[in-house]
Amino acid sequence: MSGVEQFLLGGGRNQETVHIALVNNMPDAAMRATELQFARLLKAAAGPLDVRLRLFSLSTIARSEQARSRMAGFYDDAGFLQAATVDALIITGAQPCTADLREECFWAELSQLIDWAQTGTISTVFSCLAAHGAVLHLDGIQRRLLPQKLSGIYDCSRAEDDALFFNTRSSVPVPHSRKNDIAESDLAAAGYRVLSRLSNGQVDIFTRELPGQSRFVCFQGHPEYDPATLGREYLRDLTRFVRGETPEVAAIPENYFDRATEDRLSEIRPRNEADLARCQEIVTGALPRQAWRANTVKLFGNWLTLVAAAKARRATSRAVHTRRRAS
Repeated sequence: MSGVEQFLLGGGRNQETVHIALVNNMPDAAMRATELQFARLLKAAAGPLDVRLRLFSLSTIARSEQARSRMAGFYDDAGFLQAATVDALIITGAQPCTADLREECFWAELSQLIDWAQTGTISTVFSCLAAHGAVLHLDGIQRRLLPQKLSGIYDCSRAEDDALFFNTRSSVPVPHSRKNDIAESDLAAAGYRVLSRLSNGQVDIFTRELPGQSRFVCFQGHPEYDPATLGREYLRDLTRFVRGETPEVAAIPENYFDRATEDRLSEIRPRNEADLARCQEIVTGALPRQAWRANTVKLFGNWLTLVAAAKARRATSRAVHTRRRAS
């Protein structure tokens, strides 16, 4: 395995080190931002835990030479994960090019990673498209195209009690940005637990737990987003529309901007670069809603604590077994 950088997060006051791998499959333009979002989130959530973060990416994700140059020394091929010291895994989404995920160039590699994660990790977090890929690969559950993109900040309410929710509120705002959805009825039929829902009934967080296997935690939303991410995505989608890359104009993210900013953006019908420049000026000057961060830190803090506790139990069990064999 190549000698990539490993990042120390948290206070490091615990004897047990928790090794986290981030498999970052976002396109070049969003890769760095995604990396920083998860690294900062884990650092804030680690508390006294000794958390080590390593960066990986699927080799089948198309990258520019500039991106590959930046990744050198910081990222490793996800194929090396089986030989790495990893307790838990976070897998991001990727930029889809086809309607059927099974036709994506990265599908075979992602499927192999999901298979390994079932027994190779204590817990794995799947973000957005990665969550859709996991349920499709494991249980044949197809995602469904929404009538229009879901983009904005939505109140999500707890559907079941779970240790992930320790010391969090029962209803919290969560950023969502997606064109597809997984039906709760399909998840329930395959034995998944739905932990939280949006007010419109769509699934927010769900889990898959089988005896002797990793606990899979799946997010349809993006609790890791920083306050400016939805604004950047809105401008990106507007740009694609003006340049003829997409047929539909991007909708303003819901519950994200203040009313005055929404009104100013609504007055613009973007048709050219000048309109884009006006929208960019308005968005960059706005103060978007950012009420989800504290809850996200607690959520991931609970996840890290659960991983650390499970690792300690495994170590104790192995030690007891070793002593019994020696006696």
